[in-house]
Amino acid sequence: MDDKADAALARQYEIYPYPPRDPREEARRLVVGSPGHLAEVDFWVFGAARPRAAPLRALFAGGGTGDGAIMLAAQLAAAGREGHVTWLDRSEAALRIARARAEARRLANISFVIGDLLDLRRSGVGPFEYVDCCGVLHHLPDPAAGLAALGAVLAPGGGMGLMVYAPHGRTGVYMVQEALRLLAPADEVPSARLEVARRVMRHLPEGNWLHANRNFIDHVRGGDAGLYDLLLNPRDRPFTVAAFAGLIAGAGLRLVTLVEPLRYDPGPLLADPKLRARAAALDPLARAGLAEALSGQMATHIAYCTRAADPPRAPDAMAPDAVPVIRDMTPADLARTLRPDGSAGFVIDRRRVAIALPAEAGAILPLLDGKRSVGEIGTLLAVRGMPEAAFRRAWAAVWEKFSALNRVLLAAPG
Repeated sequence: MDDKADAALARQYEIYPYPPRDPREEARRLVVGSPGHLAEVDFWVFGAARPRAAPLRALFAGGGTGDGAIMLAAQLAAAGREGHVTWLDRSEAALRIARARAEARRLANISFVIGDLLDLRRSGVGPFEYVDCCGVLHHLPDPAAGLAALGAVLAPGGGMGLMVYAPHGRTGVYMVQEALRLLAPADEVPSARLEVARRVMRHLPEGNWLHANRNFIDHVRGGDAGLYDLLLNPRDRPFTVAAFAGLIAGAGLRLVTLVEPLRYDPGPLLADPKLRARAAALDPLARAGLAEALSGQMATHIAYCTRAADPPRAPDAMAPDAVPVIRDMTPADLARTLRPDGSAGFVIDRRRVAIALPAEAGAILPLLDGKRSVGEIGTLLAVRGMPEAAFRRAWAAVWEKFSALNRVLLAAPG
């Protein structure tokens, strides 16, 4: 890429590597999220059908300071699973931070490559069963070309995790970006532009929409790198859910899920039964677009995809040998989400949501330890007096609700 915006972007990430990370913090926490979480890759990409013993080769393209690559490498190591993570980015500054983070964790299953994702076909790396591109496509001059380059190193039967910015939840950001393009032109040195941005933020009119937006705090607590990336980035192109889906389909990929699926269900956003009926008549993509428009709070879209030519994977949560696994919560934590009325409370896109659950959920949730199979859980509850039919009915409801929240998934076999 040789356009001026791309040159400015490359310069930005050398001076202000993003996100700002201190390798010394690795002793205290592992940064986790989506996409790229091992439990999500096992389920959403491979349909809980790829054996745990099968080595996983993963690429994090545009890996930045290492959040996704470090997360997956650490999760593989902690689970004792074979695999290797390749971090790829153009920024030498980001490389130093990501490598130091890996060294702090003593990770031997990660390697680092300096390069441009558009050169992947000629790079000699790959193929990879999993390709991750988080927060990158929306900065490219041609996102479709970027996604095509990623697809070129995707192994047969593999899949991708993608994240792009969304417009409505970034209300205010683009207004301030426009102001800063006038007050701090892109041809000025980054330090001068940053000083102007700080001054603008100190004196931003009270009515500016960025003050009301609580979806991110980079401009408040993200330091120089956070402020620059949010408000001075030379190219920032958000995607509606329809545009994102079109980008994915145009690359010959199948959209498996948007994360979390419940975010893209307009039903909970519509109290009026007649409106719910109208929403239910829409096709799935239109329903997702409706949810995006009604919520107004989606700042990013996260998707898992597979090749459109590959057969769809349909994991069966009712199979006796299926093993439910809770993502980043303990069974006790999940059980504590239950309210006195039997519903579970969660916050989605800054709104509180009550998830209706069957009465048996309180007995089921503590048993989801990631080891017991559905059949074993049913047998144990039968001994405690829960009829098999009641268990299966209740488990189907629990699965439907919590998988839509991306909280309960199915583990890889073995």
